[in-house]
Amino acid sequence: RDHRKITVIDGHPAFTGGINLEDRYINIRSPYGHWKDTAVMVKGDAVQSFTMMFLQMWNYNERERIFTPYLALPEHPQKTEGYVIPYGDTPMDDENVGEMVYLDMLNRATDYAWIMTPYLIPDNELLTALQFAAKRGVDVRLILPGIPDKKTVYALSRSYYRQLLDAGVKIYEYTPGFIHGKVALCDGIHGVVGSINLDYRSLYHHFECAAYLYRVPALTDIRTDFEQTMNLCRRIYPEHLRSFPLWARLFAYIAKFAAPLV
Repeated sequence: RDHRKITVIDGHPAFTGGINLEDRYINIRSPYGHWKDTAVMVKGDAVQSFTMMFLQMWNYNERERIFTPYLALPEHPQKTEGYVIPYGDTPMDDENVGEMVYLDMLNRATDYAWIMTPYLIPDNELLTALQFAAKRGVDVRLILPGIPDKKTVYALSRSYYRQLLDAGVKIYEYTPGFIHGKVALCDGIHGVVGSINLDYRSLYHHFECAAYLYRVPALTDIRTDFEQTMNLCRRIYPEHLRSFPLWARLFAYIAKFAAPLV
């Protein structure tokens, strides 16, 4: 499945994030409350990486592969702060780049690691990294939907709450509606905006993409968005877990055996 979201215009700006071409993403219709999503605009040399990822997918179904006309170098390179590094992930390779970036950020974090994701079905490595970061004193926060688009996946995501809360991870549910953004921010230095969820499908089974941001001014805007979003969330505490429907807890316990397929 191609889960990448890429727009490149005349080889100059590129856009990536969680946003698809559908009315709900701009809240024309809102079956799941307010739909919150995120994206980033990239300019400069990094645009070529998104152009290449687009062309790679396009060429899977074309006999004649075309690259050169669309990969010209920018005429006026600009000096900017920090680095923007686009990257893609593919189920065709053994190396899971999307997960490795998340793991690297969590393992490097010293102050805080904040993540926004619609789905939380981590494998053992990612779950351990989240727990270990919190246990060593990092302020780990997860923002998840308050209104689900898929109830079964929502119940399965909630089944990880107990382990994470016990380790000291802070969990927030977006009460106005559904969170579809895929964003990570660590220590105000590292950030990711892209299409990659924290579930098996994104980490192992899909074609995905994202932009890794290092010491760029946009990280300040990302932090502001996190803070504004958390103000609209309900923080989940251990006592809240008892109020979750019994059927959902039982279903999630059983569904965990099929988590890699969800």
